[in-house]
Amino acid sequence: MPKRRILSLWFPRLGAERLIRAARGLHAGPLAVVAEQSNMQVITSLNTDAQAAGLRVGQPVRDAHAMCAALVTRPRNAPAEAAFLTALRRWAGKFSPWVAEESPDGLIVDLSGCAHLFGGEEALLGVIETDCADMGLSVQMGIADTLGAAWALARYAGQEATSDRNGDAISQEARATRARAGKRRHWTKGGAAPQVVAAGGGARIAPPGQAYGALSPLPIAALRLDDQTVAQLNRLGLRRIGDLLGQPRASLARRFGRGLVLRLDQAMGSAPEPVSPARPPHHFAVRMTLPNPIGLAEDVMAAIDRMLPTLCTRLEEKARGARTLRLEAHRTDQAAEIIEIGLARPSHDKHRIRPLLEMKIDQIDAGYGIDMLRLAAVQTEPVHARTLTGHAEASRAVRNRLEGNTALDDLIGKLGARVGLEAITRQHPAASHIPEKTAQTLAAAWSEPARDWPAPPRPRPLLMWRPEPVMAPDRPDVPANFRWRGRDWHLAQATGPERIAPEWWLDDPNWRSGVRDYWVVVTEQGERLWLFYGHGGTMSAGWFCQGRFG
Repeated sequence: MPKRRILSLWFPRLGAERLIRAARGLHAGPLAVVAEQSNMQVITSLNTDAQAAGLRVGQPVRDAHAMCAALVTRPRNAPAEAAFLTALRRWAGKFSPWVAEESPDGLIVDLSGCAHLFGGEEALLGVIETDCADMGLSVQMGIADTLGAAWALARYAGQEATSDRNGDAISQEARATRARAGKRRHWTKGGAAPQVVAAGGGARIAPPGQAYGALSPLPIAALRLDDQTVAQLNRLGLRRIGDLLGQPRASLARRFGRGLVLRLDQAMGSAPEPVSPARPPHHFAVRMTLPNPIGLAEDVMAAIDRMLPTLCTRLEEKARGARTLRLEAHRTDQAAEIIEIGLARPSHDKHRIRPLLEMKIDQIDAGYGIDMLRLAAVQTEPVHARTLTGHAEASRAVRNRLEGNTALDDLIGKLGARVGLEAITRQHPAASHIPEKTAQTLAAAWSEPARDWPAPPRPRPLLMWRPEPVMAPDRPDVPANFRWRGRDWHLAQATGPERIAPEWWLDDPNWRSGVRDYWVVVTEQGERLWLFYGHGGTMSAGWFCQGRFG
């Protein structure tokens, strides 16, 4: 088995060069991609001209404009950059089938057993440089036995470790401290760190088994540590990876946490760090190219009858069901007619999908003829197989019940093809003692039917609306006569009261009348109404009608 070899690709100017590739009115000159961080606009990516002007990533935009007046800035589009990195991952698949993204601007490639196909690792890096130059991208690369070592070589190969303190900070140290430091000879007691001679220096490729020598001269930051840990190590005089390799592991873990030791072990190969490639997305589509253009609905349905079973078979093999399907009819005049259908439940049953397509087939304008049809499952979901167990009679009963459950879903799908699935809703119980909040409205296609509704403490009207004012005496007693909706009503019977208090933790505008006393009122005219008396909170007290029974 070949020894594991990892390639790390870093695109340091990914955001800026993506915009340059798009050529959206950009002219030659300094360009910076900016984003808001901590209520401040900072630079996230630069092109070569901006870096030559002395600008850096993470710099505030106001400081960058002061240094470079000709700087052009563009807002960062993180989703577009992620999609561009995904496209680069597919490109890197030509070098190895094992490619993983390292957001936001890197790729990890497992080259084990693949480099010889390109003439060796040096020749492979040359091919990558040529491809990236053709794409207008800057790239830095590193190859090593481990992911951590390759990552470090791609970003820090050839860089020297420097102190994070300037001359002013050193001058402010106490004189006695500097005098004592000069007398210490051994490096473990505060003296100068020993010089480590690295094999390869700033080479981008670490030979097999030579990770120690390749990483020793690199800065501590090459271990993928946070800035605070790097600063603490630098203050102790530990500026290179080689300075850490001779330190006691227990002391490092006790002072800086186990994360530092883990990163060190991963870079040296003592701790595993696998490369996890992205799973290819599910893609379900079939097409049919016709020898002669067609224009009749019967011909289109005949073509669908040939394509749909193939699509449903592919869905069934992957245990997935279609939620949304799109039919594309490409005409001879290079135009395309598109129709979409949605299902209330994911399905790979052609008998449930075909009627929905047939309902919308008349929306296709064939023009001078259709020469190609394409049917694609745009949105799919997992479908779990149902296994029937038990005796023959029990299995038959379960099968009939399961088949009967699809009738409602088929009805929702057919209605949704006409009016849209979003227009079909159903009610579900909600946890609230407020009458109008005891139910919530959900889309029927994306929710299960409610099985058990909790019984209310008192009967609730069949129809409820926003409280409407009632002309009656302003007192809590049920009025014998009142006026509502322009009519006079006379009391025949009243049941109640049922007191309901508002949700004190919410400021609901509909409940600013305070505590309510609800009454079921039967009038002499035969109406059964739901009245309440609001005792007045931030509004005036009075009588209101909120519903009707039967």
